[in-house]
Amino acid sequence: MALIDGQPRSADAVASETADFLRLDDELLEIDRWVLAELDGVISNVRRAFETYEFHMATRAIYGFCTVTLSARYFDIIKDRLYTAAPRSLARRSAQTALHRIAEALAVMLSPVLVFTADEIWENLPLGDRPASVHMSLLPQASGETDAALLQNWHTLFEIRDRVLQSLEEARIAKQIGSSLEARVEITAGSENYELLLRYQDQLRYIFIVSQVELVRSDDGAALLVKVQPAEGKKCERCWNYSTRVGESVRYPEVCERCAGALVEIEAEGP
Repeated sequence: MALIDGQPRSADAVASETADFLRLDDELLEIDRWVLAELDGVISNVRRAFETYEFHMATRAIYGFCTVTLSARYFDIIKDRLYTAAPRSLARRSAQTALHRIAEALAVMLSPVLVFTADEIWENLPLGDRPASVHMSLLPQASGETDAALLQNWHTLFEIRDRVLQSLEEARIAKQIGSSLEARVEITAGSENYELLLRYQDQLRYIFIVSQVELVRSDDGAALLVKVQPAEGKKCERCWNYSTRVGESVRYPEVCERCAGALVEIEAEGP
């Protein structure tokens, strides 16, 4: 019997909570596979630090992962998906799967240092067949598989993202935009960066947290240029993104095409 806040939960309740987790990494969206690849590196560093009794190195690795990889990057990007996607959609389930694996691994890695906190985290996770206490669990094992191309692609994307965020902040100071979702970003890039950005074109507005992104190829190999303009269209009342397609749905006239699809899916699932 699993516990949450000290109260027992039935096997059926636990099964319901875990049923939507994806089982295969191939089913995960790429950014979710990226963050789990980063977690793999942290697990390796933490295990190495504990084996040599360098506890400060273990906590440093966990702290860096939580503050930079998770808070400043991953969480910032996926919160839109978690808030707006239909509960059983692949996009939301993929994020939840990655978050569940991260929370489980962090709880175990923190257990030698934050004894009670780690156990409280563990009690509030969908336990399934895992031990009742985090202190009965072994440290997680890294997969041993490194996708160098995946890590390099996202490393470059985040370097470009830093440039975009800087330009957005300058536009905000100049009163051109309010929030970043009020922005339309035009990126001019040389062939190498252009090809990478083109590959992720459908995801760029979520990565940069803007409403629209336009890519322009620079034939002369010029440095990356970022231009910020006010977004086109109307503001979606549900996700706050701007879209020229707000109002297309007769049933949901105040939302964008993405949210209209999500609402249809939520209604079809029922209560």
